[in-house]
Amino acid sequence: MNWYVEVLKKYADFNGRARRCEYWYFVLFNMLIGIGMAFIDGLTGTFNAETGVGLFGGIYSLAVLIPGIAVSIRRLHDTDRSGWWLLIAFIPIVGVIALIVFMVQDSKPGVNRFGPNPKT
Repeated sequence: MNWYVEVLKKYADFNGRARRCEYWYFVLFNMLIGIGMAFIDGLTGTFNAETGVGLFGGIYSLAVLIPGIAVSIRRLHDTDRSGWWLLIAFIPIVGVIALIVFMVQDSKPGVNRFGPNPKT
């Protein structure tokens, strides 16, 4: 939970590096909260089947959009890649798989052009 809060504290910080655990715990908690929001939307009747989004889930998604982009860019920085690599996700199937591979890779040791290694 601390990693999730840390990402929210760095709301729009696109500089520096993010460890794997920081990124993946943020993704995990987003998924869990998203499932909870979908459940709440279903109970309250605010889920729209046509759009696939409910009121509470939509508000939550908008609230974590910028922190999600920021931590993704910092994660790419940790693997010594520019944040522009995030745009590869727009290539169907192959782009998303490549981005997942980038996010799973270990940090580049030592200092890189984006700053010191967060593991040290």
